[in-house]
Parts: sequence; structure tokens; C-alpha cells
Amino acid sequence: MTQTVSKRVPISVFIIAKNEADRIPHAIKSVVDWVDEVHVIDSGSTDGTLELSKQLGANAVFNPWPGYGPQKVFGESLCRNDWLFNIDADEEVTPALRDEIISLFEGGKEPPLKAYGMPIEIVHFLDEDGALFGRVVHPERLYDKRVAGFKTSTVHDSVEWKTDAPQQAGRLKGVLKHRSFRSYAHMIEKINFYSTMQAQDMFAKGRRPSNLRVVIEPFFAFIKALFFRAYIRRGVTGFLESIFYAFGRTLRLAKARALFMEAERAKQP
Repeated sequence: MTQTVSKRVPISVFIIAKNEADRIPHAIKSVVDWVDEVHVIDSGSTDGTLELSKQLGANAVFNPWPGYGPQKVFGESLCRNDWLFNIDADEEVTPALRDEIISLFEGGKEPPLKAYGMPIEIVHFLDEDGALFGRVVHPERLYDKRVAGFKTSTVHDSVEWKTDAPQQAGRLKGVLKHRSFRSYAHMIEKINFYSTMQAQDMFAKGRRPSNLRVVIEPFFAFIKALFFRAYIRRGVTGFLESIFYAFGRTLRLAKARALFMEAERAKQP
């Protein structure tokens, strides 16, 4: 049963975005009526994302793109509440997840744990719903900023504990819908963008991929996606998605390899 929200929950929601005017309304509308505040951090949209976010009730600000982790850390700095909820511009909080989160704060109490993961249902752009075949992950997105927060890595945007004391994260049942790609063309654009950052990260850390790894990566990545991630259940669409996954994993190695070779060439007299 859907709950009636008489008082806003003391949660700050923050969303990083760029050129998401067609998708961010779903994200903002799914939270703006029941949380204390919503922040949108825009990194240079040209489609009116920032202005639209303000119209929908969010506090929208511009911040130059520093990488995934640093951008989310900046978003955390804007939030006035101790409890933060991070969602992406292409995500939508379902009513079941909303009600479950509200129940954690009933009676003015705080949740028993300091961070919560939730099923994020990956919905393919050719599917109307991903309940049957979508891949589901459970990262921590709702957390107490006094003891947890996003890493500063420019590539890996995950929440980590700020304290050495043992902590336990809970897992919610309500679903967060995630529609990552608008089309195959958009998928390739994101793969190209993200693989460049991954390659730069590998180069900065001195992690040069071996020739053997470059050769076998496409095959192992394809098998991983098709069978271990169960894309095979989605038929031809899953087969194609496995190819794109393998392409992305291989592309990052190819770019990293090129960076190392270029650096070596530059050192030659």
C-alpha cells in the first residue's frame, strides 16, 4: 500500500547530470515530493537540463566535470542532511522503494544501519520493463555521510566507509529503475567515453595490460556477459549486448596499451 507523506523525510538527494533533459524529470519527480531537498550537479549541459531541474523543484548548480567520484563528492558537500540518497539522472525510484525508505525514518527515528543497498534494475532501451531479464546490482546508495561517502576515484564511483570500525550495510527490497542507454549509438558513445577514463586510470597506476590479456579479453568478456550475467536469457538482444560489453572491456585495454606505447616512444632519443 502506498504511504501518504505528511512530513518530508530528512534525506538529501543528489544527482549528477549532463544533457539529461529527456530523462531527468523521471528521476526528480520520483523523489522531490517526499525528501527534504534535491540537488542536481550539472557539468555543462546544452539541452536545458539545469534550467529544467530548477523548474522541477531541485537546487541545480554547475560544476565542471572532475570525474565520477569527485563530482559525487561535490554533490555530497551541497547536502544539509546527514542521510544522503544518490540516484542517477537516468534512474527512477519506484513507489515500493520510496515507501520502504520512508518507513526507515518513521517516528523521527534513524535507520538501524548506516548504509543501504537496493536492487538497481538495468532496463534495456528496447524493453519496456526489466523485471524479467534485466541485470540487477545492489550498490549502496542510501547512507549516513558521517560514516560513509563516495570515493574520489575519477572512474569508480562507489560508496566506502570513512571509519575503520566494522559496519554492516542493509539491503532494501524496493527497486531503483535504471535506463542507461537511449540507443545503440548512445551505448557506443558511453563505452568510448568511459573506456578512455579507464585507460587513463590504468596508465596512471602503471597497470599495463599484457599482450595475452588484450588477445583473450574479447572472448572472456563475451562469455562472462552472455552466460554469467545471463544475457543469453534475452535472446538476440542479449547476444548483441554481450558483444558491446566485450567491446568496451577490450577497448579500455587497447587504449591503455596505446598510452604505454606512446609514453615509451616519447622517451626514445
